[in-house]
Amino acid sequence: MNYSTESSKTTTRTLLIWALWLIAIHSIGFGLALIIFPCSVLEFFGFTISQKFFATQGGVFHLIISFAYIRAALDLEHSNDLIILSCLAKFSATLFLFSYYIFGTRIIMVLFSGFIDFLMGMVILILYLLFRKSSRSIL
Repeated sequence: MNYSTESSKTTTRTLLIWALWLIAIHSIGFGLALIIFPCSVLEFFGFTISQKFFATQGGVFHLIISFAYIRAALDLEHSNDLIILSCLAKFSATLFLFSYYIFGTRIIMVLFSGFIDFLMGMVILILYLLFRKSSRSIL
């Protein structure tokens, strides 16, 4: 076994776990904010909300998907499907947010959120691919 390869795998694994935990924390915080904050606070970010239902629904989704990030971080070697789900969630959110910004209401926070979701998805994808590549080279 090559020490350099093992070290690379450990570093990539650690970075991916950290990324998944940070993304989970982000999703939990964002989810709770959507559920707890009144409409007036959400309007500060450019959204016009007459009923809290859809904000709450979005908040619940964020809490549920954060579970996938946490489970993947806790058992990285057996989380292929959860990593795929995580990437799918982030890239779907990116597509939705950019589409909403282009074809719907041009809220700068929607555009910003699209970029952030894209970056989070890319971090997960790149680190996961590097992790898988280094895992195969050790075996």
